[in-house]
Amino acid sequence: MFKHLLVPLDGSRLSESAIPAAAQIAAHMGAELTLVHVIEKHAPAEVHSDRHLVTADEATAYLAEVARRPALVGLRVQTHVHTAEVSDVAASITEHAAELAPDLVVMSTHGKGGARRLIFGAIAQQVLSRGDTPVLLVRPSEEAASGASGPADRWRTILAPLDGDPAHEKSLPVAADLAAAFACRVHLLMVVPTLGELAGSQAAAGMLLPGATRIKLEMDSAAASDYLAAKAEELARAGVAAGSEASRGDPARAIVRAARKLDVDMVVMGTHGRAGTVAFWEGSVAARVVSRTRVPLLLVPLRA
Repeated sequence: MFKHLLVPLDGSRLSESAIPAAAQIAAHMGAELTLVHVIEKHAPAEVHSDRHLVTADEATAYLAEVARRPALVGLRVQTHVHTAEVSDVAASITEHAAELAPDLVVMSTHGKGGARRLIFGAIAQQVLSRGDTPVLLVRPSEEAASGASGPADRWRTILAPLDGDPAHEKSLPVAADLAAAFACRVHLLMVVPTLGELAGSQAAAGMLLPGATRIKLEMDSAAASDYLAAKAEELARAGVAAGSEASRGDPARAIVRAARKLDVDMVVMGTHGRAGTVAFWEGSVAARVVSRTRVPLLLVPLRA
């Protein structure tokens, strides 16, 4: 599945939190890594308390040093510095994703001043909304950046939320391929809202016909269990161990709760790549998930 991974680095230790996860995937799937740095116009003197890289020579030396680190030894690693200064780093990385054609972009979710939404909203969001490249978001940590700790060497469980729409199952093959590579299991999750958590026209219908709406949601929950069981059987026939769970409540909270309960190694889910909405598969849910858990979140763009 993944044969070429793109890892944007800004020179800070926090951005390097993406390296352990990228290295593990590359090692298990035989993928090549490309470390990329974009020279920022009018860059500040520091980025996350680290000296900012302001010249091509500095950036080239930095990426070469990172490529020699123990976590990347034995892997195929290339480096690329965008030497022309740019004012929009997010757009530049998006362009590099199109030019270099990776099949996965791996990045830390940090941003200037620690604002996670900068990276999610400006870079990952653009990559997701403008192309078909999946994006793996890794919460930053000093331990992971230093190599003192990171993802476990042996994965146990990948959480794969679904919503029952066949058009939204694009994330399932990604989860299955990762599970096969890491010899771990996939846990399927589908979240059906409660009456009080409906939105829009569904909420209006719930207010007018609460009894009927409550019964329908209960039927939806039963149907979700059957749907997930069928998908788990499909995975089992393909040689991937799988379990399933139909949950009730708010989608983001349910995903985070399941990730914590199962101690998963990664969450793989689809997204339309649009921010500012409350729909399950919109970027807002992914943003809420990534802000509430330290589990790496792999987002697969969904296209009609």
